[in-house]
Amino acid sequence: MVVDPWKILLYPHMSEKSVSLVEKENKIVFIVDRKANKKQIKEAFEKAFNVKVEKVNTEITMKGEKKAYIKLKPEYKAIDVAVKLGMV
Repeated sequence: MVVDPWKILLYPHMSEKSVSLVEKENKIVFIVDRKANKKQIKEAFEKAFNVKVEKVNTEITMKGEKKAYIKLKPEYKAIDVAVKLGMV
């Protein structure tokens, strides 16, 4: 099933904590579609940014948004994706 990755990945989460995760843990934080599962988030992110994802953790925020913590494989740098997105 080919889905537009931007239907799943809504927008990058911009906060001090999110930006520090990029540098410290090679993670990018995205607000994603509430119905998307971890596998869909992983595939969408890999397709959108041409990188490999090691792990995805999700949480539902107090606002009712779904936040995904996307950890990239060591050979890829989260900072490169953050620069493409204009986060840093």
